[in-house]
Amino acid sequence: MPTLKVIRKRISSVRNTQKITKAMKMVSAAKLRRAQEAAVAARPYAQKLTELLRGVSATLDDESHPLLRPVENPDRVGLIVITSDRGLCGAYNGALLRHAAAFLRQQAPREVALVVVGRKGVEYFRRRSVAVVESHTQLGGASIAVAREIAAKVSKQFAEGQLDRVELLYSAFRSALSQVPTLETLLPVRVEVDANAPPAVEHLFEPDRASLLDRLLPQFVELKIYRAMLEATASEQAARMTAMDSATSNAAKMIFSLTLAMNRARQAAITKELMEIVSGAEALKG
Repeated sequence: MPTLKVIRKRISSVRNTQKITKAMKMVSAAKLRRAQEAAVAARPYAQKLTELLRGVSATLDDESHPLLRPVENPDRVGLIVITSDRGLCGAYNGALLRHAAAFLRQQAPREVALVVVGRKGVEYFRRRSVAVVESHTQLGGASIAVAREIAAKVSKQFAEGQLDRVELLYSAFRSALSQVPTLETLLPVRVEVDANAPPAVEHLFEPDRASLLDRLLPQFVELKIYRAMLEATASEQAARMTAMDSATSNAAKMIFSLTLAMNRARQAAITKELMEIVSGAEALKG
């Protein structure tokens, strides 16, 4: 059985760890609220842009713009993976990277160009000797500048035929307890038609539809990446808050268990001392 000194030292160490995990939980909760607000604030703009793009592209075919061009048998596929820079967020990164690894296996022997956001993703692929063509780390959250940079590069590569399809993998935020790894097709652009929406009103466009597509499609690609980064940021903070809450609870259970062990050890030591005193007294009587 460990000595009283060792047990007290372990209790002190666990208490200090509990203070850290509790503080991290509170910080993540505050960051989660801000991340949720940012994601919600981006929704109206995304909705209006989608509606406008749907109306502009309604009477045009898929060949009217390079970013709409479908490829039947894509050989060169791009994958954008959004992970976190920091750990201590439970299974958040692990679930994402397992999906990324499964996607790479499915695409073999096709060539996959990897673009990774987040240090955890970069380290994961580096350990497995998987080539990463572009990486972005130490962002501290969603960055419109990085989203714009990535969107411009992959759009250019797709339009020039260097890539036949581009996929986007991120963690979609559902609730503080649910973050779902989500794989979406980024390019070619597909604007889903809402069957329940009222009939589209005919508009006169100035300039023409093709010129508007040249402006709207790059913005749409950029917006999808940025919204994925916002969702990923909220998911990361939610996962970290949940993980730190569990760690704090586990620390409390461990402290309780160690306190019982300490009391047992102390009682055993007292009993031993009493027995030695009684034995000594009996020996003196004899």
